[in-house]
Formats: sequence, structure tokens, C-alpha cells
Amino acid sequence: MSEEAEAGMTAPEPTEAPVSEADATRERPRRSLPNPSGEERKSKAIERALAQEDGRYRLRDLKRAHAREAKHYVNCPLDYDTKMRLQKAAFDNDIKMTVIIKAAIDQFLRDNGY
Repeated sequence: MSEEAEAGMTAPEPTEAPVSEADATRERPRRSLPNPSGEERKSKAIERALAQEDGRYRLRDLKRAHAREAKHYVNCPLDYDTKMRLQKAAFDNDIKMTVIIKAAIDQFLRDNGY
């Protein structure tokens, strides 16, 4: 093959230089976001801080309310006869032993002014 034939078979060389990324960004018009003034930034920061503080207060109050409603257990030993009477009363009335004990404690406290 001759040199002319080889030149015809190869890809034509680009005539323009490739555009670099820096040149491409310079050509596009830049759209910039409006920069808020110092007062606007300060007011937004204050609003955000107040909202976070309010959220912390609500979470604290929610936790306190939950703690107040939580069950508090009392453990007391019973003699065998009392336990059997309690168990029989719960079975006969189809209620739990804890319900009977809570009612008895409540009645005792009410009768004694507590």
C-alpha cells in the first residue's frame, strides 16, 4: 500500500482543539443564588435554634409524662393461707389477683385519709 492509501484509511484528525472543562464553565452564564444579608441569616439561625429548643422541651415533657404513667411494682410476702384465699377469690370472680390487691390497697388508703 502506498502512503496515500494509508492516509485515506486512517481517521481524519480533528481540526478544533478539545474544549477543557474550565473553558466550558466559563462560557455558561452563572446563575448564583441570592446571598442573604447578615440580618436574614441571623434571624433564620435564631428561628432554627428556637424550634430545636421547643422540640427538646416537648421531648422532655413527653418523657416525664411517660415516667408518671409507668407501672410501679410493690413486692410483699404473703403467708400461705392469705395467698390461697386471694387465689380462690381471683378464680371465683374471674379477675386477676393484682386487681384485687390494688383495690384492697386503694380502699385502705381511702379509709385512712391518704
